[in-house]
Amino acid sequence: MTRTALAVIIALAMFAGTARAEDPVVKPVLSEKLPNVPGKSVTAVVVSYAPGGKSVSHRHAGSVFVYVLSGQIRSENSATGPARVYKAGETFFEPPGSEHLVSENASASEPASLLAVFVADDGAKLTTYNK
Repeated sequence: MTRTALAVIIALAMFAGTARAEDPVVKPVLSEKLPNVPGKSVTAVVVSYAPGGKSVSHRHAGSVFVYVLSGQIRSENSATGPARVYKAGETFFEPPGSEHLVSENASASEPASLLAVFVADDGAKLTTYNK
């Protein structure tokens, strides 16, 4: 299986069964096993939010580093404190086991996007949505 095919499968699994008009669009960028860390992979995706777009609360496998590419993202994580707005060029981190309580475009009129980089177990389901 090629890296691109694996990344597409991972991205589809992340958001399967949750499609709503305000949901973000996820574009796979990269997925590679880490040769110096057996059993772990690094996966990168670009997440694009329409104006007013948001995700329901969820958890991620492993660690997640986020870089805001454009617009403004409002994020709240159970391990890192209250909701905060991150602007293009800013970053945040989600530790393993934490809950992503708020993940949304902070603007009702402008789009926003981010790059999410996951380090998780090989083959892990990267995102699990709360019911």
